[in-house]
Amino acid sequence: MARLPRLSVTGYPHHIIQRGNNRQKVFVTDTDRRFMLDVLESHAPECEVLVHAYVLMDDHFHLLLTPQTAPGLSRLMQAVGRRYVRYFNDQHGRSGTLWEGRYRSTLIQAQRYLLPCMAYIDLNPVRAGRVDQAREYTWSSHGHYAGLRNDRLLTPHPIYWQLGNTPFAREAAYARVVQDGISVQEQLALTNSALKGWALGDPDFVAALQKHTDRRLLKAKVGRPGAVAKSGR
Repeated sequence: MARLPRLSVTGYPHHIIQRGNNRQKVFVTDTDRRFMLDVLESHAPECEVLVHAYVLMDDHFHLLLTPQTAPGLSRLMQAVGRRYVRYFNDQHGRSGTLWEGRYRSTLIQAQRYLLPCMAYIDLNPVRAGRVDQAREYTWSSHGHYAGLRNDRLLTPHPIYWQLGNTPFAREAAYARVVQDGISVQEQLALTNSALKGWALGDPDFVAALQKHTDRRLLKAKVGRPGAVAKSGR
């Protein structure tokens, strides 16, 4: 079966996952992580992509991005990927591929899934047993949104601004979102949609989105040509 083209639509948030080849480490030192963030900060404005959230784990990373132009997302990921691989191979005396093929991504419905996706990203280190609370992990965007530090890489999404009328109110509200966590169903939907490339949103959202792209947005049901499965399943 031919591989579907990547789903990318201007002005919508996209959840990105990039893994190391054979689950090898892509970040060995804090210097590696700092370099990745510097590369993102350098190339995101050039590619006209807004960075809303991130987490850098040992063998993979997650990003939440909104491209402002049609080629912006792919341009950013190509530039970041190539520059980081050159750095990493030189820094650690290695050669060859670093990534597990092309990055995985999907488009999400902001009103329904933006905050759960941010919490999902922030809670990665907790699920992995690296820390007890999201605020304890340095290499994610959580600290910025919880008011612990200022991160120049990040552009808050309008959904985040709706959490409160003051910085303190927004930070407290967002901290509660992460503290409350997300459901198992949301976690599975966010993971599977990014890995498989299907749009994540309610039926009305997906139907409206389909008008902006010729690319199929949902997986067809087995044995029923033309039918589509419910989003996120």
